[in-house]
Amino acid sequence: MSMTAQLLAPGIAAPSVPAPDTPRSKVAVLLTTKQGQRFLAEQLESIESQTHSRWELWVSDDGSDDETPLILDHFRSRWAGRWEISRQRGPQRGFAANFVSLVRREEVRADFYAYCDQDDIWEPWKLERAIQWLSELPSTTPALYCSRTRLVDARGKHLGFSPLFTRKPGFANALIQNIGGGNTMVFNDAARNLLLAAGDDLDVVSHDWWTYLAVTGCGGTALYDPEPSVRYRQHANNLVGANRSWSARVHRAGMMFNGCFKAWNDVNIGGLERLRPRLTPDNQRLLDQFCELRGRPLVGRVAGLRQCGLYRQTGWGTAGVFAAALLGKL
Repeated sequence: MSMTAQLLAPGIAAPSVPAPDTPRSKVAVLLTTKQGQRFLAEQLESIESQTHSRWELWVSDDGSDDETPLILDHFRSRWAGRWEISRQRGPQRGFAANFVSLVRREEVRADFYAYCDQDDIWEPWKLERAIQWLSELPSTTPALYCSRTRLVDARGKHLGFSPLFTRKPGFANALIQNIGGGNTMVFNDAARNLLLAAGDDLDVVSHDWWTYLAVTGCGGTALYDPEPSVRYRQHANNLVGANRSWSARVHRAGMMFNGCFKAWNDVNIGGLERLRPRLTPDNQRLLDQFCELRGRPLVGRVAGLRQCGLYRQTGWGTAGVFAAALLGKL
C-alpha cells in the first residue's frame, strides 16, 4: 500500500471487516454554521444516523441571528447522555477561518476529525467507511479521506454527481488543485497535528485545500473515494458549489485568469513555508521549483511547469494551468 496516495476504483467497497480498534475510535465532527436554519436539522439527523456511533459534535457559529442556535439547543437536549454538542463563537472572518478555528480548539481531542457543512446530508456509513480505511494505516502517518459527492437540490432531489477524478492524489496535484470537498473529509490525529503546526495566525484559501496540501506535502496518505459519501446540497446560498456545469467551469476559468488563482497560490505557498521542515525532501524541491518557475519569463514558465510534473485531474484542467502560466497568472 502506497504511503503517499491511494485511489479506490469505482465499485470497490471499503474493507468489510473493521480494524480491531475501529469500534473504540472517537470522531470529532467539526461543524460550522451561519444562518443555517433551513437545512441544519436534516444534517444533524444524518449525523445522528451514522453507523459509527462514537462521535461528538463541535460547532463554531459565525454570528447566526436566525433559528440556528435554537436548533442546536434542541439537538443538545435530544442527544443528552448519548452525544455531546459543544458550541463556540466563530471568528466571523469567513468559512475557512471558521473551520481553522475549530481545528485549533485545544479541548477538541479525538482519533479522527470530520469537517461538516451545515446544509448537506451524510450517508449513514460515511464515518464508518472513512474510519475503516484510515484505521488500516499507522496512527503516526498523516492520513486524509475524501470522496465524490452526490448532488441534490434544495429539496433533496438528485441532480447528478460531482466530477469523478481518476488520477492519484498527491502533492504535485495539490499544489494546483484541491480534489476533495471539505464536506467529505475525515482525517486522523497525525494530520490534525500538521494543521496545528502551521501556527495560530495561518491564512488559508480554503480549509479543505489546505488540508490536502499539508497532508500530501508532509509525506502523508490521501484517499479519494469514488463512492459518494455526502449528498451535497446545491442552493442559492452556497458559498462554494459543485464545479459541474459548463457555466461553473467558465466561472472557475475566469477566476484563474483574473488573478485569483495566482493570489491563492501565494497564500498556499506562505502556509507551506511554515511547514517546510516537515515537508519531505522531494516535496521541498517541488515547492521550490514551483515558486521559481512562477517568476520566470513566459517560455520558462511553461517549460518549468512541464518539468515539475504538476497536474490537475483532467486534461482540460491541466491545459488551463498551462494557459495561466502563459499569461503570468500562476
